Amino acid sequence: MNELVHARMRRTSRSAAPPRKETGRTNDPERTKANILEVAEAEFGEKGLAGARIDEIANVTKTSKRMIYYYFGSKEGLYLAVLEEAYRRVRDVEAELNLQDLEPEEALRRLVAFTFDHHAHHENYIRLVMSENISRGQYLAQSQRIQDLNVPAIAAIRNLYERGVKLGLFRKGLDPVDIHASISALSFFNVSNRHTFGLIFKLDMQSPAYVAQRRDNVVEMIVRFVRKT
Repeated sequence: MNELVHARMRRTSRSAAPPRKETGRTNDPERTKANILEVAEAEFGEKGLAGARIDEIANVTKTSKRMIYYYFGSKEGLYLAVLEEAYRRVRDVEAELNLQDLEPEEALRRLVAFTFDHHAHHENYIRLVMSENISRGQYLAQSQRIQDLNVPAIAAIRNLYERGVKLGLFRKGLDPVDIHASISALSFFNVSNRHTFGLIFKLDMQSPAYVAQRRDNVVEMIVRFVRKT
């Protein structure tokens, strides 16, 4: 009888034991989530949604699939969170440019240069956006945050553009969203097409000299497009 009771106690003890701690896991949930997002951005950027592996993200972050799903719900949920975080970061840095404190043309030049540099140094961001466009934006369409994240970008352009118009520096009738599109397109192409364009025209599009010249040209094109003649 005593042996039966002890056996039951041992089984109960084993079933009630807390889950084993994951090696290297931090007790800071926000830090853990940030680390997962950083690693996932590289994984999704390199392999796309279909090719990315949650096992690999868990291995690099020293967490587990269970933990990743706990925070993000699913692989698709993590992918969407990565997209939102990528947009959030670029908008946060844009807000630190203090464009409102600069003369309109100087503010425009700084914004274009920043966008060009950001894209040049964040190839995974470009690959993520390309991947989402291949998917026709179906995951980003599910985001509850993406519109709000991008409102400040358009507001900043509208502010500097309207100041420039009032001072007689910029021509009238331009749409801030169209200006944003032009800045994005010229900066995006230099990264998204660097391999094909460089191969066709035998250019090293990642050489410091080429990047610096292209950066200056893009800034000048946007300024001339907006400037009053």
